[in-house]
Amino acid sequence: MQKVYLDNAATTQVREEVISKMQDALAKFYGNPSSTHSYGRSAKTAIENARKTIAKHLNAHPSEIIFTSGGTEADNMVLRCAVRDLGVETIITSKIEHHAVLHVAEELEKEYGTKIAYVDLDGFGNPKMDHLKELLHNDPAKKLVSLMHVNNEIGNIIDIKAIGALCKGAGALFHSDTVQSVGHFAWNVAETPIDFLTAAAHKFHGPKGIGFAFIRKNSGLKPLIVGGSQERGFRAGTEAFHNIVGLEEAFVAAYANLEEEKAYVSGLKKHFIEKLKKELPQAEFNGYSGDLERSTYTLTNVRLPFDSQKSLMLLFHLDLKGIACSKGSACQSGSNKGSHVLSEILNGEEVAKPSLRFSFSKYNTKEELDYTIEVLKEFSAS
Repeated sequence: MQKVYLDNAATTQVREEVISKMQDALAKFYGNPSSTHSYGRSAKTAIENARKTIAKHLNAHPSEIIFTSGGTEADNMVLRCAVRDLGVETIITSKIEHHAVLHVAEELEKEYGTKIAYVDLDGFGNPKMDHLKELLHNDPAKKLVSLMHVNNEIGNIIDIKAIGALCKGAGALFHSDTVQSVGHFAWNVAETPIDFLTAAAHKFHGPKGIGFAFIRKNSGLKPLIVGGSQERGFRAGTEAFHNIVGLEEAFVAAYANLEEEKAYVSGLKKHFIEKLKKELPQAEFNGYSGDLERSTYTLTNVRLPFDSQKSLMLLFHLDLKGIACSKGSACQSGSNKGSHVLSEILNGEEVAKPSLRFSFSKYNTKEELDYTIEVLKEFSAS
């Protein structure tokens, strides 16, 4: 049976050079990075070199990079500490954010009485700029805007500079979950009016369980996890050294090969869209995911012309055929509520049809995509 992995938005295959680097780290650099002897100093030096490498690519200062267990922790850190330490009274976000933002905002509303305002979306899932501007200026409360750069389900790309400029003009803080963006798009935080961004290594061919937050210098945030003095006192706990060097290796490889791999993966997405339109012309694309200019090149979200009864077997059938894809975020795969993103932008009839997210990487081939579409076509005819 052919095996096809098209769930790269959930997690990616780890690069061989990353695995090698991590194995080397586990075997040779096992000292505690906080220890003062040579074993500890070697590990500490490698962590600081990784921090400098990431900062250089983002055009940030090394002190602005804080290693975390991933994007969820980083999002929690920023939102919680902004309310607790910076006096944020209102969080402006959208209803199609990742739950690492939405659920934290809901908890902050319960714990601190933080007001949560949701920016209106257009029919494709993009924030309405006029409404955002209105929310930013409707009261004098201290505000934080949290809008993801690339939506993890429908792939829409927001105008991060325009939104950052609006926030800056209104005196609001700006955070963006860039988990689907870092490693796939170039970043320059010196030229982008953003206060906080978050990333996860496993989205760009690195290990799971490691990510980072960019926290602009002199932000005023205090530690969320307290204890030892690791991460300059900002995040206590012995560092996952092997994961940090794995993140660095994946990050360097992603940006060293960015244009070449972007062109290749973009070609895969273009091929998939064109072939799907030809073989299943009734299929439709959710959000901007079928638009090569206004959505990320790494995924597309397809609404298929199958009835509800037939839809129940679709993912199971694909899995039996060796094809891995998803209905949406892997973080909510155990939920029977369906996609909160699609529920916001589709009508009842559209939501009733099955939608699948196919996400691509450098390890995929056009032949795999052809096989996937052929399986979908056969299922449609059965």
